[in-house]
Amino acid sequence: MKRTTRTPKTSGLLLTAVTVAALTACSTLTGVTSPAAARNHSAAPDGTAVTPVDCRTAKCVALTFDGGPSEPTPALLDILKQATVPATFFLQGKGHTETYPDTVRRMAEEGHEMANHTWSHRNLTELTPDEIRAEIEPVQEDIKKVTGRTPNLMRPPGGATNDDVSQVMKDLGLAQILWSVTAKDYQTTDTALVKKRVLDQTKRDGIILLHERYAGTIPAVADVIPILRARGYTFVTVSELLAPAQPEAGKVYRP
Repeated sequence: MKRTTRTPKTSGLLLTAVTVAALTACSTLTGVTSPAAARNHSAAPDGTAVTPVDCRTAKCVALTFDGGPSEPTPALLDILKQATVPATFFLQGKGHTETYPDTVRRMAEEGHEMANHTWSHRNLTELTPDEIRAEIEPVQEDIKKVTGRTPNLMRPPGGATNDDVSQVMKDLGLAQILWSVTAKDYQTTDTALVKKRVLDQTKRDGIILLHERYAGTIPAVADVIPILRARGYTFVTVSELLAPAQPEAGKVYRP
């Protein structure tokens, strides 16, 4: 959504056309800072005196990963830890959160933001409200059971949303997060191509969509991080990118 202190050409996240009217009524609330924030803060050599990232002035970008956790996820977490980069993981339930709870726990312990990507990756616009709810609630429960935290962000599969989806998300306290950068890594194992697509599309306040379970993605991430840092980008979670406003339940956010 637009940041009140920016000029139009450097505005932040915008709502989709479906919810533009609702944006005008959205008020600025207390800022959101996740545990991952400290990893992008400036600090003294002894680790003290941190200064929170402010994306109204910093050149921020958010790395997000859909459809995990999966067997390769720990390798990605190793890279993110070594590079001190926070990410937002949109977790899927069936075959994922139920299968890799230790990986979900590690995500939380290492300060990443966890969000909901449905139980079975169905197109939510083709479902009834009760079916939509059934796709969301089990993932919320899995994440809370393992981490003690309940997500307030979700990503609809394929970015498909409508009024019914938005109403259910509002009832469940979840904002809908889309993206500005996609490498379409589900279509290729070519690491160089994934890397090029990310670098070509990334702009300030961008949200990068990747899937760590595809073979070309994790090696590309290892290359992309230092290049984007050299270009002046600071990596943040989605909630940090939206700050100082809190994500509003039911609304659709996209860069």
